[in-house]
Amino acid sequence: MNENPLLALKALGQHVWLDNLSRTLLREGKLLRLIGEDGIDGVTSNPAIFQKAIAGSPYYAEDLERLRAAGLDAEAIYEGLVIPDIQAACNILWPDYVASSGEFGYVSLEVSPELAHDAAATEAAALRLRAAVERDNLLIKVPGTPAGIQAFENLTAAGVSVNVTLIFSLAQYEAVAQAYLRGTLRWVASGGHARQVRSVASIFLSRIDTLVDKLLAAIGTPPATAMMGESGVAVAKVCYRRYRELFAGAAFNMQRLASVRRQTLLWASTGTKNLAYSDLLYVEPLIGPATINTLPDATLTAFREHGKVQDRLAEDMDQAIARIDALAGLGIDLNEVGETLQGEGLSLFAEAYRAILREMA
Repeated sequence: MNENPLLALKALGQHVWLDNLSRTLLREGKLLRLIGEDGIDGVTSNPAIFQKAIAGSPYYAEDLERLRAAGLDAEAIYEGLVIPDIQAACNILWPDYVASSGEFGYVSLEVSPELAHDAAATEAAALRLRAAVERDNLLIKVPGTPAGIQAFENLTAAGVSVNVTLIFSLAQYEAVAQAYLRGTLRWVASGGHARQVRSVASIFLSRIDTLVDKLLAAIGTPPATAMMGESGVAVAKVCYRRYRELFAGAAFNMQRLASVRRQTLLWASTGTKNLAYSDLLYVEPLIGPATINTLPDATLTAFREHGKVQDRLAEDMDQAIARIDALAGLGIDLNEVGETLQGEGLSLFAEAYRAILREMA
């Protein structure tokens, strides 16, 4: 019998987290099976995921009726539904958290996307949600906006573990990584336990190609169209290059002396949106140790069925840099693309969040 590629991936050092959470997964045992059979050791969630979960699962109806009868506002009802799911998932993943000494076994819960441009409100919401969930293996998700990054630094300095989400460019990643370095130094300087803080930086990939491909198609020349479908992987690789510079260089040496954890790169938005491309476009070229790939159900199934495990993340780095330079030569600045995509991502999450709140009323 052939080895499960997902287990081979974990043996190589890349961890897979499930980009999905619902009460159905929890109550019908699917999450436990994914952990036991596929080596999944983390779960991510967002407002769009919970919107789909609440609408599509029969297991929320009783609690929803009870919370409405209690006279709570829509946001309190929403949190009353999802926080028990987060707690249950944290409990299921607790053995992975313990076995990895706090490196893995995490569940992510996102603050309201309506707060993305308010650092103080994001920070306050993160602290409130952490207290409500009351699990050490919780990652609070905050967006990689300027305000979100400021909140992230302050939360890190307070010993809060954070998943920084909606990162679409090298410039955005750089800002997030520097905030982590500053925040952890502040945490340790204040007497905090160096190993308490955990963070991941979520680089969103498929939407990069969706937008850049449109720009390349509009240019229409053979050199332009030849580059379609390559931008997301190129961004991931240059972020990984910068990660190695930051977390193995002088800036991190001070941290390492205090045993502070490195912030981990997490590949997100890894479901291929263009059916002309490989269904593993954002998985196989980005396999490498000490990283995380968060997979939606369909991509997880595809990798289990026909994924090939090979350490390729550090390969073709010069080609990735050349691809980004070539795009710039065509007038496509991937840092500007990142700003556009972050705004669009925030709008989509905010729309999903508002839709959930309407359904709670």
